[in-house]
Amino acid sequence: MSDPASATPPAPDGDRAEAARLAERLARLVRIPTISPDDGPLDDAATAVFDAFREALGEMFPTTFAAADVETVGRAGLLLRIAGDTTTATTSGRTSPGATALGPVLLMAHQDVVPAPRGEKGEDWAASGWTHEPFAGVVAPDRNGDLIVHGRGTLDDKGAMLVTLEAVEELLGDGWRPAHDLHLLLGADEERDGPSAEAAVALLAERGVVPALVVDEGGAVATGAFPGLTRPLAVVGVAEKGVVNLEIVVESDPAHAGHASTPPRRGVVSALGRALAAIERHPHPAVVDDVVVAMFDAVAPHLPLPLRWVVGRADGLRRPLARVLPLLGGELGALVRTTATATVLRGSSAPNVIASRASAVVNLRVATTSSVADAVAHVERVVRSAVGRRGPRASVRVLAASEPTPVSPLDDERWALIAAAVGHAYPDAVVAPYTMLAASDSRFAARLTPAVYRFAPLAMTSEQRAGIHGVDEHVAADSLVRGVRFFRHLLAG
Repeated sequence: MSDPASATPPAPDGDRAEAARLAERLARLVRIPTISPDDGPLDDAATAVFDAFREALGEMFPTTFAAADVETVGRAGLLLRIAGDTTTATTSGRTSPGATALGPVLLMAHQDVVPAPRGEKGEDWAASGWTHEPFAGVVAPDRNGDLIVHGRGTLDDKGAMLVTLEAVEELLGDGWRPAHDLHLLLGADEERDGPSAEAAVALLAERGVVPALVVDEGGAVATGAFPGLTRPLAVVGVAEKGVVNLEIVVESDPAHAGHASTPPRRGVVSALGRALAAIERHPHPAVVDDVVVAMFDAVAPHLPLPLRWVVGRADGLRRPLARVLPLLGGELGALVRTTATATVLRGSSAPNVIASRASAVVNLRVATTSSVADAVAHVERVVRSAVGRRGPRASVRVLAASEPTPVSPLDDERWALIAAAVGHAYPDAVVAPYTMLAASDSRFAARLTPAVYRFAPLAMTSEQRAGIHGVDEHVAADSLVRGVRFFRHLLAG
C-alpha cells in the first residue's frame, strides 16, 4: 500500500512563519532527553532532566503556567488546573461554545520518550539507522521544501504536547477563559506503564472531578492506513485494547541439565519453541465489533467501487470480514482480535550448558470483545497442548495486566466536537472511530468519565508511524500548525 505524496495539502503562505516558529519550539523540547527509568524514584540525573523540561515549558508557555494551579504528581508528572468561569465570554462577546461549555475538560500528553542512541559512550546513532542524532532536535526542509522536525518524541508525544499547550497559551492571551475547569495532565512515565498519570487521575477522582471530555494521544491523521482510501483518515480512538504480559516457563528436572554434548530427547528449549510456534499457529478468535463497523461506515463513502459496497455493508458481513481482515495483517488485522507475540527469551547461562529452565515473555493486546481472563486461558490451552504431558513441564504466569477500556460515546456532542475540530484543522480528512492498539495514560482516565478520546492532531504517513518507538521519528511543521488549530477549535469553537 503506497502513501500519497503528502498527508495534507501544503500550508498556506501565511502559515509558513508560524510553522517555522513551532518547529523550533518543538526542537527545543526534543533536545531535552526525558527518558524515564523503569521504576522507583528518579535518580539525580533523571531529576535534573525533568526539572529542565519543566523549566522550558514554563518559559515557553508563561501565560498558561501563570494562570494555572500547578502540581507535581508521581515521579515528575505535571497537573495543571485553569479555573473555569461560567460567566466568561470569548473575545467576540459570546459564551464559549467549546468543549468546556459541557463541563470540566482534561487534556493529556506525556513528557517522557523511549530511549534512542544519543551519541554518547560510543553509541553510533547513524549505524542504528537514524538520519539525524535522535536528541539533536534538527529542523530541516524535505525534498519538497517543507520543514520537518527530526528526533525522538516529535510524534510520541512532545509534538501533541506542544500543540496542546500552544493552543491554550494563545487562547488565554486572547482573553479567553474556560467555562468550566480545564485540566492539563502531562505524564512523566507513560512509556513505563504510567504511574504518574495513574496517581494524577486518582487525585482528580479524590477531588470529585468528572470530566465532560478527555483527550489524549492515540489516533492521528493517517495516510496509507486503509486500502483504497486516498484521503487522509483521522482515526479517533474511542477504546483501548487491554495489555497482558505473560511469562511462559518450561522446566525439567535439574538433573537433566548438563553438558551440551549429551542432549536429552526432550529439552526445555525445544519445548518452549513448540509452545511459541503454537501460539502463532492458533491465534485468538477474530471478532468484528461495533467500533470496526462504525469505522467502516465512516470510510465507505470515500472508497472506490466495489470496495465501497463491501465496506459499507460491514454490519451484515461481520463473519466473513472476521476471516479476511486477519489475513491482511498489520493495523487492520490487529483491530479484530487479541494479538500475542513473544518479546523476551531466556534459556541457558552458557553456550555449552543444557538449560533445565527456559522462559519467554509474551505480550498480549486484548481485544475489547475479550477479557484478560479469556486471553490468558486461550494461551494456557495452546501451551499445554503444544508441550504435552510427557517431558518438560510448562506453566503460564501473569506478570502484569490491564483490561480493555469501555467504548466512548459516538452519538453525542462530545464526538461531534472532536469531529468538528478535526474538520477545522484538516478539511480534507475523513473522521472515523477506531480501537487504539497500544496503551496510553488515558486508560486510567476511563475511571473518571466514559468520554475518553485518543487523538493526536498530527498528520502521519505509514513511514512516520513506523518511526514511533523506531528509527527516524519526525513530524512536519505544517502539522503542528494544524494541531494548534484543532485544539483552539475544540476549546473555544
